[in-house]
Amino acid sequence: MAHTTPEVRREAERLRREIEHHNHCYYVLDKPEISDAAYDRLFDRLAELERQHPELVTPDSPTQRVGAQPVEAFGTVRHSLPMLSLDKATSQAELAEWWKRTSDGLGGEPFEAVAEPKLDGLAVELVYEDGRLVLGATRGDGETGEDVTQNLRTIRSIPLQLASAPARLEARGEVYIEKQRFAELNRRLEEAGEEPFANPRNAAAGSLRQLDPRITASRPLQIFLYGLGVVEGAACETYDGELQLLDALGFRVVRPRRLCPSIGETAAFWREMNEGRERMPFEMDGVVLKVNRLDQQERLGVRSRSPRYSVAYKFAPRQATTVVRDIEVQVGRTGALTPVARLEPVRVGGVEISNATLHNQDEIDRKDIRIGDTVVVQRAGDVIPEVVSVVTEKRTGREKKFTMPSACPVCGAKAERPEGEVVARCINFACPAQVKGRVEHFACRGAMDVEGLGTKLVDQLVEKGLVRSPADLYFLTHEQLAGLERMAEKSAQNLLDALEASKSRPLARCIFALGIRHVGEHVADVLAQEFGSIEALVEADEERLASTFEIGPTLAAAIRQFFANPENLAAIERLRHGGVQFPPCRRAVPGPLPFAGKTFVFTGALQHSTREEAEALVKERGGRAAGSVSKKTDFVVAGEAAGSKLDKARQLGVKVITENEFRAMLGGGAP
Repeated sequence: MAHTTPEVRREAERLRREIEHHNHCYYVLDKPEISDAAYDRLFDRLAELERQHPELVTPDSPTQRVGAQPVEAFGTVRHSLPMLSLDKATSQAELAEWWKRTSDGLGGEPFEAVAEPKLDGLAVELVYEDGRLVLGATRGDGETGEDVTQNLRTIRSIPLQLASAPARLEARGEVYIEKQRFAELNRRLEEAGEEPFANPRNAAAGSLRQLDPRITASRPLQIFLYGLGVVEGAACETYDGELQLLDALGFRVVRPRRLCPSIGETAAFWREMNEGRERMPFEMDGVVLKVNRLDQQERLGVRSRSPRYSVAYKFAPRQATTVVRDIEVQVGRTGALTPVARLEPVRVGGVEISNATLHNQDEIDRKDIRIGDTVVVQRAGDVIPEVVSVVTEKRTGREKKFTMPSACPVCGAKAERPEGEVVARCINFACPAQVKGRVEHFACRGAMDVEGLGTKLVDQLVEKGLVRSPADLYFLTHEQLAGLERMAEKSAQNLLDALEASKSRPLARCIFALGIRHVGEHVADVLAQEFGSIEALVEADEERLASTFEIGPTLAAAIRQFFANPENLAAIERLRHGGVQFPPCRRAVPGPLPFAGKTFVFTGALQHSTREEAEALVKERGGRAAGSVSKKTDFVVAGEAAGSKLDKARQLGVKVITENEFRAMLGGGAP
């Protein structure tokens, strides 16, 4: 190993600074200052120095952007602040409604909205500590994402080290692939005999979620930053100020954008973007509007999944015409019969469409869709295929009307349409289609996450009579599995290992896995936090369920109906017998939940804990921690330098307590 002199160390530092400067010019500013050959000479010289002097290698060196080994799986990351999704407006009228709601929410106070393109990519978060990139994660479900730090490090427009930055900075952005680069990528894949990507968004998501960072590095990923999460050591008063801070720190900030003081200017920006959509280097499916002043954003607050201060004003979906070859009926896990149009394949927005759901008989009748019709199809939200209308001028008289069958097309049992519902359902709980659907749902990633249990294997297990309910999975033997098609000895053992690992999944995931109507992942988490155990949930009556925060009458009735069914109770017992633990929802306080039914909002700086820790204490005791103050708020805990939330609490007459009073409540005292 060569001796490292001060001169060599200074040369390496100079090369790193110079290379990152040219990376910024090329990948962020799109204004290269030197030729590719000159850049390569700088890079090669640094790489050579680091080979000769390994102690010079730093984590943020340009040579280390693809320095990590492949991983077996991504870890999970909990976001400090939720990465919320956006409500959408699809017409001028809906935009006007959002503008009025926002104005009303601010008591008529004037506001400006920042308008910017809505990129069609993958949302991520970048976390910097003391200027160094320490973590990168996908949005995931908004609360928890996947740790893709090593893959994000390969994107050269993402700085690994910030020259001057707050102590901690959480930046949010959208990873995407430009349209021209996407076409080049697909051409390379096809030349290599590989399957091309359907669209740029799929390509970006698939590339970022590669377990081998070297594959990610080979893909032309780009990023735009559009906002901040938690920031320590810097303060902004406006959203536009946040973007200016990101720009000054060396990030690529979403452009073009415009500050719009009126709905008219907002609509004008939307029209400009829509008309110039095809000329943009990236895919965009609308315009995002955000109230500019951050104090106004805080006053408007958020819903459970989306902020009130922002909306996505979507473009009209791309459309095409094709022919309905046939209409078939699919049976879902709840027995719902869904008609699906089999179409002459047609490309819409870069994706080939051959199927489109028709939802139900009422929808078919309303649109008068017939087999043989020429129809207009679109990708709803530029994603889900749907039939928009029929081109009646092209009818020949040979088209056939369609009527939903009175019997299940899979098992032949009677199909009934409950009063007040638009969907007919197979009444046979043992219908193979329902069983397959329930098993697939049970094993899916958000539920029990049984790796290796895909659709084809589920089909075999059900068709051979080995599985009649999800509980049967836990009684499968190695011999039974190894005898199935494409199941070798190792594959069989891997599945058994995955089933064993699934037995200890958290209570919320177990509840979601049961497949209760209307109960998604979020509601399952609410139920787990509220009731704490599967026994308490099973015993809860409809009134108790309906009194739970975020559980309305419809949900309460569906949950109660599920647990009133003896077959479902027997299935839960069989799951227990198979080893599924349904572990009680962990909480620090034994016995009754002292904060049950209470909503807390924290504002200002707390002295004894972080806000996240305080909110966790509330949840452990059965309460709810909200991000904004409303009439339904029970307590506002005011720390030092409390802001607009404190003012709003006083306006609404909400009880305000100090942090010490809150801590007394934790010990059982009165506020």
